[in-house]
Amino acid sequence: MGLDRRAADPDVTSPGLALAGYTGRVPEGRMWVFGETEMSYLASLADAEAIERLDALFAFDVPGVFVSKGQEVPEYFVAAATRCGVPVLRSQRTTKELYQLVKPFLERALAPSTTLHGSLASVYGVGLLFVGESGVGKSECVLDLVERGHRLVADDLVMVTRQGNDVLIGRGHELQGHHMEIRGVGIIDVSALFGVRAIRQQKRIEVVVQLELWNSERSYSRTGLEEDMEEILGVEIPRVTVPLNPGKNITVISEVLAMNHLLRYSGVHSAQMFDRKLRQYLEQDYE
Repeated sequence: MGLDRRAADPDVTSPGLALAGYTGRVPEGRMWVFGETEMSYLASLADAEAIERLDALFAFDVPGVFVSKGQEVPEYFVAAATRCGVPVLRSQRTTKELYQLVKPFLERALAPSTTLHGSLASVYGVGLLFVGESGVGKSECVLDLVERGHRLVADDLVMVTRQGNDVLIGRGHELQGHHMEIRGVGIIDVSALFGVRAIRQQKRIEVVVQLELWNSERSYSRTGLEEDMEEILGVEIPRVTVPLNPGKNITVISEVLAMNHLLRYSGVHSAQMFDRKLRQYLEQDYE
């Protein structure tokens, strides 16, 4: 009973002061854990008072209650939860273990998510999300990267979830696996063709690579001093627009993008360093 209730808060907590009668700051939609401290406190109260405290607690939006260490649950506890439709789950795990298991699961299950049309690859350990119009060559670029020793995460459909405040994790659909559609060839299984070292189940998205056909009327970045950003699920990710024209080696450019990102992550910004040296030289020349 009550197992269809929805949890809205990924955090897990103990009833704390609410069990002592102060319900002014009871969080809504959060799972509770009753450990030895809470159960022994209830046992110290008269049954009528314990029932009154529990009724006040379960009147809030409580998706479910865990009782740790396999402790015996009094009948009045179960009855109070049943009246409010709150499921009571008993576990042999310790209170600490329950927190460690339940909270990460809820964070994953309740994380904001979306789906994107693109291809995600791990290049030198950097998650590159290739986006662009259909047929521009995203899959072919990633396939070439795989052939050069890098790893495919997802093609065509990328499922993205936000973990914490600024981490975006991309993965493929479970039914899609690591299959790719190559125009003119059809559907291929990258894992079967290149082996398990050519794939990853998930990867953090760190750079968005926008592929588009060359447009002579558009101005493209030539120095790298201007940084373009794209917002996904409230997280801003660096975006690099790469114009495509005949003869351009987009695979090598993708590898350079990944290495340049690693360099910036270590605190080295090549474009800014070059700009600073150039300005210093010009200032000395004018003096």
